Amino acid sequence: MAAAERAGEGKIALVTGGGTGVGYGMAKALSAAGYTMVITGRRVDVLEKAARDMAAETGGTVRAVACDIGDPAKVAALFETIRREFGRLDLLVNNAGSNVPAIPMEEITFEQWSGIVAANLTGAFLCTQQAFRLMKAQDPRGGRIINNGSISASVPRPHSAPYTATKHAITGLTKSTALDGRRFDIACGQIDIGNAATDMTSKMNSGVLQANGDVASEPTIPVKHIADAVVYMASLPLEANVLTMTVMATTMPLVGRG
Repeated sequence: MAAAERAGEGKIALVTGGGTGVGYGMAKALSAAGYTMVITGRRVDVLEKAARDMAAETGGTVRAVACDIGDPAKVAALFETIRREFGRLDLLVNNAGSNVPAIPMEEITFEQWSGIVAANLTGAFLCTQQAFRLMKAQDPRGGRIINNGSISASVPRPHSAPYTATKHAITGLTKSTALDGRRFDIACGQIDIGNAATDMTSKMNSGVLQANGDVASEPTIPVKHIADAVVYMASLPLEANVLTMTVMATTMPLVGRG
């Protein structure tokens, strides 16, 4: 592998939601780029299988640590494990998230709302907070944080209030993190993804609700394109930062959506 593709050699990276879908693709690409990987999620069996598969494919070191990122104590324990085992963290990818079915706003339960906020926003904040503490204290100081914003960080789909609200909030978290991190050599950027082909987006092929009330199929793109973009963002020196990047299926209905 070319030197540029091994930009993560000797570095430690954490990907939340790294056991499946886009998170797995990101983590695998980072592992191939030389990062020692920590992947986290709530399902131990899924994580451990993902770590084995990833390590076998990339030849890298992949550590699976189960964690509910909406729980402050469990997030603190996750980062203590990273500090104890690896001594530092160079890259955090806040990828984990969830959604509720596309139902009218007035039918969303408080439990559904609270679950999405915990998974998509609170979890990203808690991980960012712990990453700050570790990155400020380590030597050499600093690191990078990449947030998965989704195109819903700027443009909603119909019946998506909880998801859209949290993803808009991720943009605010990204900017605040980028600002507050300057003094400590901590860079933060956001990748907004449009229709990566995963199990979660498989319904795109059969049709999803559009702003005009129609149901229409939408194009998707391979996860590899997203993963390659994350590796590029991560490969930059800390003096440079991609604040926002949108990677989407070229012909998906984003421009003009709504």
